[in-house]
Amino acid sequence: MFKLNLKIALRNLWKNKGYTLINIAGLSVGMASCILIFIFIRYQLSYDQHYAKRDRIYRVVSYWKYAAGEEFSKGVPMPLVPAMRNDFAMLDDVAALQRGGGVVKIKDQSGNVRLKTTETTYYVEPQFFKIFDYHWLQGDPQKDLLAPNSVALSEEMAVKFFGDWHKAVGQTFNYNNKTDLKVTAVFADVPENSSNPIKIAIAYSGYVNRNQKNWGSVTDNSECYILLKEGQNVADLEGPKAAFIKKYYVEPGTGKADHFFQPLADVHKDPHYGNFSRKTTAMKEIWGLAIIGIFLMLTACINFVNLATAQAVSRSKEVGVRKVMGSRRRELMLQFLTETITLTVLALLIACVITEATLPGLAGLFKEKLSFSLIQQPVILIFMICLVVFVGFLAGFYPAMVMSGLSPALAIKNKVNVGNTGGGALRKILVVVQFAITIILITGTLVVLKQMKFMREKPLGFNSSAIALPDMPGDSLSILKYDIVKTRILNIPGVLSASFCNSPPSSEDNTFTNFAYAGTKDADFQVNTKSADQDYFKTFGLQMIAGRALSKSDTIKEYVVNETLLKKLNIVHPQEAIGKMIRLGDHNTAPIVGVVRDFNNMTLRESISPILLFSRKSNSQTLAVKMDIRQIPEVMKNIEQIWNSYFPDNVYRSVFMDENINQYYESEQIMGTLFKVFASVIIFIAFIGLFGLISFVATQRTKEMAVRKVLGATTFELVKMLNTSFIMMVFIANLVAWPVAYIFISQWLSRYTYRIDLSIWPFVTAMLISMLVTLLTVSLRSYRAARTNPIDALKYE
Repeated sequence: MFKLNLKIALRNLWKNKGYTLINIAGLSVGMASCILIFIFIRYQLSYDQHYAKRDRIYRVVSYWKYAAGEEFSKGVPMPLVPAMRNDFAMLDDVAALQRGGGVVKIKDQSGNVRLKTTETTYYVEPQFFKIFDYHWLQGDPQKDLLAPNSVALSEEMAVKFFGDWHKAVGQTFNYNNKTDLKVTAVFADVPENSSNPIKIAIAYSGYVNRNQKNWGSVTDNSECYILLKEGQNVADLEGPKAAFIKKYYVEPGTGKADHFFQPLADVHKDPHYGNFSRKTTAMKEIWGLAIIGIFLMLTACINFVNLATAQAVSRSKEVGVRKVMGSRRRELMLQFLTETITLTVLALLIACVITEATLPGLAGLFKEKLSFSLIQQPVILIFMICLVVFVGFLAGFYPAMVMSGLSPALAIKNKVNVGNTGGGALRKILVVVQFAITIILITGTLVVLKQMKFMREKPLGFNSSAIALPDMPGDSLSILKYDIVKTRILNIPGVLSASFCNSPPSSEDNTFTNFAYAGTKDADFQVNTKSADQDYFKTFGLQMIAGRALSKSDTIKEYVVNETLLKKLNIVHPQEAIGKMIRLGDHNTAPIVGVVRDFNNMTLRESISPILLFSRKSNSQTLAVKMDIRQIPEVMKNIEQIWNSYFPDNVYRSVFMDENINQYYESEQIMGTLFKVFASVIIFIAFIGLFGLISFVATQRTKEMAVRKVLGATTFELVKMLNTSFIMMVFIANLVAWPVAYIFISQWLSRYTYRIDLSIWPFVTAMLISMLVTLLTVSLRSYRAARTNPIDALKYE
């Protein structure tokens, strides 16, 4: 029976080639989009899920609540780790993870440098590898990462440094031109979908930092992970945490500090904190893509339902004959469902080809290693089977019911009047829903693109154009060369100014420290500290609104503050702050000599932080060079030559300030691209369906139009007659779509502290686009029908 149904289904699909082509085009494009979205979402949800104890692993993050707002940091004070290990009995393990980086030099047997490279490193406690089950190729971290200056390498790094990972253990290499590290262990490469891309793990026992006992200093480079004991719940930590904060945060300035325990599964999905991989995908974005995928399939299924029910009249005689010959309704429904499933399977095969062709582009867009391997990832095959079943029954069940329920007597006499053909209520509702979905996506795309343009063009309070940021070595001998290097670079034609600093005005790596103003107790908020020299303000175009900029100094002798800091201190007039003393941390007391106009020190998602600028040469390991935009290539070549001549033992590395800022909004750029692509796809699906539907409607009303034409109706009047109902449906779809689009768009924009004002224009533009395309699509087909010779339609009457 199935074989017969399949043969009949293929014959009918071949017979109605136009109907088949439209449905396969819509379904295949929609299914390909759904498969791509599924592959991406599955990959994003797989981050950090390869660890055996993942359900008990949490990251400790920092949070500050102020009267004027709140701040988040993935970092913790350095003394927190040993304190938690001592005070929380319900934890199996606590581990510190400290990000670093520097020059790695590998020497050959003759003592000559064979390889010189800059690498990101991590200082890791052995307990970290009890929490995270890495696969160890050689060595045991609980024994081999205890001694200072011991290091474990990933297989990739071991091969890069020594040619063969089997030969790595026992070898030594120089780190940052001052420390020789001995390789004691090798571990398998960390998967790409990991939030901690550790390739070089240095024993934490050798890490030295002046803030190791300072509870008031937090940097994003210092992380802490904990492992709950089995049977314990994270809620059980809240009581001990309150006592812990009361015990250690004794200074009034950090009285409103708090820590949260972030589940490992959320580390990749929470953009408030970020992670060391610098990759986050918020759940809102994941849900947004999933909703877009559902919208795409709904649109394609609506196409199928509309076209299938419109085709019911043309197949009425077939149904009547079958019923007279003894076919039951169940058998007819099975026949029509077989056609739908067959068409869906054909569409899936084409969708697989489209997916394979477009997946490299998607992987390149997201910079992820995405795969469409059904053998390696059988869950994709399961999803595709479910997709076929879902689409087949969703799109085919109602048309099968309609066509199998036709009266045989009326069907054979060709007097069928199915309420849902031509202009039935259900079809009108489906068309409205379909276009409402399309309009929501068009509106969303317009707003996303407008917000992206706003972020690109909004003044940040500083000049980021044509500024290079070469890294500087931070050892004591290199610091002695800073001034001469800066002088040499300033003499290069095309260099306008240069400044030593620890970071540019806007940076992802920020340090927050408590402070006291004018001899009072510590303030109830922390301040973002930036080390800079006297030329920092000129190089980045920062504007002073009171006092003066920093003077030349190698150590902290004075401070410049921003407007936000004064507002938080309730100081109305900036001039009042000049000369007041500030104590940074537990020492470093100096006067305020200037107030700088506010600038965005982080992304436009966050508000401007209170900022304190000071001079400290030992902290200033970045050289910002402002250049004439017309001479950038030549200037960059000269900078590199000078840099290498003074620091031959180090590796030159430089980025542009504009590139750093663009990376902040990489996720928004990706979402903007996706919205444009999927909005185009859904418009394509909707309007090929509309073209097919108007074709059937025009065919069914051919005789009516012929009679009207004989009675004097003009071509324009006939086109207008067919256009009116569709234009009205699209107009109603706009009214339905606007409130829904407004809710979604408002929630998305709420992520940004700085955002566009939502006006009516994106909604009006979406309406005009949908109306115009509908008018063109319907008019082209209806004009052709209206131009038909009425004699051809009426000659057999």
